[in-house]
Amino acid sequence: MKKFRKVLLLLIAVAAVGGALFLYWPLYQRSVPAAQNDQPVDVVLVGAGIMSVTLATYLQELQPDWKLQIYERRDGVAEESSDGWNNAGTGHSGFAELNYTPQLADGSVETKRAVEIAEQFEISRQFWSHQVHEGRLGTPSDFINPTPHMSFVWGEDNIDYLRKRRDALVKNPLFYGMQFSDDAAQIKQWAPLLMEGRDPKQHVAATYMPLGTDVNFGVITRQLTQGLQRSPNFALNLGHEVTALRRNADKTWNVTVKDLKSGQESTVKSRFVFIGAGGAALKLLQLSGIPEADDYAGFPVGGQFLAFTAPAIADRHRVKAYGMAETGSPPMSVPHLDARKLDGKPVILFGPFALYSTKFLKHGSWFDLYSSVNHDNVGEMLSVGAENLDLVKYLMSQAQLNDNDRHAELLKYFPTAKRSDWTLVTAGQRVQVIKRDPVKGPVLQFGTEIVIDKDRSIAALLGASPGASTSPPIMLDLMAKAFPQQVAAGWGEKLRQIVPSYGRKLNDSPALTNEIRRMTSQTLQLPYLEVPVAGAQPAQTPQPAPTPAPAKDARNQNPELQAM
Repeated sequence: MKKFRKVLLLLIAVAAVGGALFLYWPLYQRSVPAAQNDQPVDVVLVGAGIMSVTLATYLQELQPDWKLQIYERRDGVAEESSDGWNNAGTGHSGFAELNYTPQLADGSVETKRAVEIAEQFEISRQFWSHQVHEGRLGTPSDFINPTPHMSFVWGEDNIDYLRKRRDALVKNPLFYGMQFSDDAAQIKQWAPLLMEGRDPKQHVAATYMPLGTDVNFGVITRQLTQGLQRSPNFALNLGHEVTALRRNADKTWNVTVKDLKSGQESTVKSRFVFIGAGGAALKLLQLSGIPEADDYAGFPVGGQFLAFTAPAIADRHRVKAYGMAETGSPPMSVPHLDARKLDGKPVILFGPFALYSTKFLKHGSWFDLYSSVNHDNVGEMLSVGAENLDLVKYLMSQAQLNDNDRHAELLKYFPTAKRSDWTLVTAGQRVQVIKRDPVKGPVLQFGTEIVIDKDRSIAALLGASPGASTSPPIMLDLMAKAFPQQVAAGWGEKLRQIVPSYGRKLNDSPALTNEIRRMTSQTLQLPYLEVPVAGAQPAQTPQPAPTPAPAKDARNQNPELQAM
């Protein structure tokens, strides 16, 4: 018995030591090469995805004399979450995403979040329009296409909610023109694949917004990168992984990178560091050692889609149709049947199906999650896990799905689909933010989060949706926090040239909504709706665009100028 106790105590001691080493590793900082540049570069950006490239594009316009360097571990640009095949390609505007408009206890529908998202996407449209005019982005149809957004539900309670949602949203100029119907024939006109083969006794309803878009963020990222490379003050370093971040006494940063082909490490000194490495951002933030990083942990979730590439099917679905998450399922589980344009061809994606993985990147390591756990965040991770058992159960159930199960889910939205019509594709990896909230304690946060140190010398972007589609407003927010003096001193005027509505809210003014949307619709070759302005005489014909354009570019979807 005594021998058994000794062995047990020994095992407990070994486990305690092992746990301490795991949570406090590394015990000391390893030596790294000295910086190769005495004069620091102005900005180092980690990751060549849409976030870093969008920020670099802003900075190059605002401060063309600044030296910018991007380091990317992959051999190409936008090969992780920004790639077209690695996300749903939705231009998130709150038009169809039901999780942005919760129903409150009194039965009303909250629209604040949806309006915020719509405002942000209008900034993205302005930013991309400006880049088209400047020649950094090419033909708009290569990266953004008109794709109406629909919400689609069944069941009396859900139909009642959807009607209330539409009635609440159309009071806002940004949502003017959204249509509601529970007529099967009308819905079939909007989206035939949703209705063909459906039980005629099933009562369904949908909303339809003609201003929706499909966006290829990979194309945007690659084209903007080509624009950045025209400047001698910009350098793109592919196949280079950041391995260390050390703050200097003068508040600059030594960024150590490893050439993945040669295995050699080198260090560059920088005045400012932006970590825009998608799922890897958390681990890199932890490498910096800033106290702000102690408040965060990450929860990785992958995704899979069913892909339809045959033209006979893909050509018949021209909308993004979002459904409603099952009771008890997290927002990330909202099913949608998406019309896409990928590699120059129409594609339909259905999903997402969650894919549990401990990787933080699609091309990451199975040890990513474990290596992000330390003594600062282990308690938060355990607490959030205990409080989000529905998410844990959901992921476990998703892990057990087979192709027949996935096809059964598909039939709810595409009743005539055949198993031979689709292939299963794996999308990019997402890392949801676990945050230490001063009031609520540890929380699992959906969305994006900017983390910046008190000296404003390093910043990171954590989180996911709506992510890529709102990268221009997110980077505006980051610049306001990281470079407040420059914004106040002179950047503001230039930013108003890039984003004409800068500092104003479109939803506060139908006239401003019309002005900005006409401009971006013409440039990006998208449809627009003329929002009635109080006191104005309704026109009998569509209002012309500010600048003459081919008829195909001026697609006013509201020629009757219906009252709001």
